[in-house]
Amino acid sequence: MGNRQNPIGLRGFVASWLSFWAVGAFLTTGVSAQSQIVNAQLTSRQSTRGLDVEIQSAAAQNGPSWIAYRVSTVRGPQHMCNSNNWTTTKMMLEPATELTVLVRIENGRIDRIQTATPDCEIDAGALPVLWLEGISPAQSAAWLTAQIKSAETAGQRTPKIVDSALRALIWHPGDEPINTVVALARDDRRPFVRSQALFWLSQRAGQQAVGAIRSAIDNDPETEVKRKAVFALSQLPKDEGVPMLIDIARNNRNREVRRQAMFWLGQSKDPRAVSFFEEVLKP
Repeated sequence: MGNRQNPIGLRGFVASWLSFWAVGAFLTTGVSAQSQIVNAQLTSRQSTRGLDVEIQSAAAQNGPSWIAYRVSTVRGPQHMCNSNNWTTTKMMLEPATELTVLVRIENGRIDRIQTATPDCEIDAGALPVLWLEGISPAQSAAWLTAQIKSAETAGQRTPKIVDSALRALIWHPGDEPINTVVALARDDRRPFVRSQALFWLSQRAGQQAVGAIRSAIDNDPETEVKRKAVFALSQLPKDEGVPMLIDIARNNRNREVRRQAMFWLGQSKDPRAVSFFEEVLKP
């Protein structure tokens, strides 16, 4: 009789434990996200107005401040701490599944955009930080895209803001973010935007990225953008990048493009590159 009761008791115990774990995991996720930021006047709230409205509201306040939020990311960035004030005590064996986006606001305008994987501890320099819960990847991607496209008259910091927004956007999940970066790489009228879009496409890779990079090498009117595109090829996985670099070094009509392809082949230390140079240098 006792044995027949044990499974029922066990199921009840497991159900209770799972319920407790689920609630604890939910609470821990929120706390963990906020606790990534230290030395801050930190407040947190659920966003119900949308990211653009939240940032516009913060921009109306006096003094510098930050807005921060976290979204899911594609499998890619393993460790992203790109500031001297950010440290980590973790060794990441697997790529991150989430990305923290931080927006600095001063004098009523966006001053900086930065990104970090959750393993990075962020020192906010005692400034106010508003942590927003409930920002979706689609909301974030749309806002970042708007910053890239509207930053042309934003002054000297524009290249940094655009590059930071591209850096964040490329790791957002779904087709729309990568389609946006591909379109920027092909069509944006600013050469530095096309160049940086190509670089971040190379970090994400994929067939869309490869097509945009090759298109820039073949069709972009600016030699500097072509150079950046060749570098982007060198960042692709070797089985994709090296054969294309060899083809460009052998056949491209632009002398500077061929020279860049040879330079990055030399850096690759790939046996196929050695064979190519042996072929080219034979008398």
